[in-house]
Formats: sequence, C-alpha cells, structure tokens
Amino acid sequence: MQKELLLEMLAQNKLTCSYAFDRITDENSALRLNRQTASIGFIYRHIGETMNLFGFFFGIPTDVQNSTMEQQDIGQQFDLEISHQYVAQGYAMLKTLVADSPDSAWLDPVHTPFFGTVSKMRLFSHVLFHTSHHAGQISLTLAKGQFE
Repeated sequence: MQKELLLEMLAQNKLTCSYAFDRITDENSALRLNRQTASIGFIYRHIGETMNLFGFFFGIPTDVQNSTMEQQDIGQQFDLEISHQYVAQGYAMLKTLVADSPDSAWLDPVHTPFFGTVSKMRLFSHVLFHTSHHAGQISLTLAKGQFE
C-alpha cells in the first residue's frame, strides 16, 4: 500500500506542476516577475537540475550538472528541450526510487548539507514541495511577468 500512496503523490505532483510546465515556451522563458527575480527558463532549469541532483542523497547518481543552485540569473539562455528532459528524468528517477525502495527504507536516515539528517521520506517530500514551489513561481510569472 505504501508504494501506491507514494506513486499517487508523485503522479499528482507531476500533474499539478504540468499546468505550469506545459505552458513554458522559448518565447516566454525570459519572462521575470520583476528585475530581482529569476526568469522562467532559469527556474525551470533549476527544477530539473535539483530533482536529479537530489538523487545523490538517495544513492542514485546522475550526469546532470548544477548550473543554477546558488547562482544568479544573469540572463543565461537554457535549451528548453534539455530542461524538459531533466524534469522528465527527475520524475522517472523518483518513480524508480519508490518502486525499488522497500517500505522500511523510507525511515532510513539521509544526510544532507541543508537539513542535516532527515528520513528518506522527508527528503522525498521536500523534493515534491520544492518542485511545486517553483512551479507556482512559474505560474505567477506566466500570469504577471515582464521582459527585462
């Protein structure tokens, strides 16, 4: 039952976030909410990168490189197709994590530099929250953003 619940959470996160992600285009990826905020393209790349990089804490290596964490958006251009691939790869990684993890493993400790030691479940929950949080930023920027 636990796997089914986690897969349902993951599926809902993917669906909810898709309402923002599916509206991202090359034309609107440079939109910013204001001058101090990151662009849609930067935020979307950040989502894809972090989803995959969180895999390291679950013991899942990735070849995705960080170009957004602790970085400023100074107008970098990101290939939207690669960002789409990163997000899809991140969701696939999380789905595999759920499928391959025994129920008892979700309480195993995971060491992170930002939260300290937390359970695998708490980190999984954070990944979903992080993705949703930034999808919300993208939605707001799509509605109210401007080109700088």
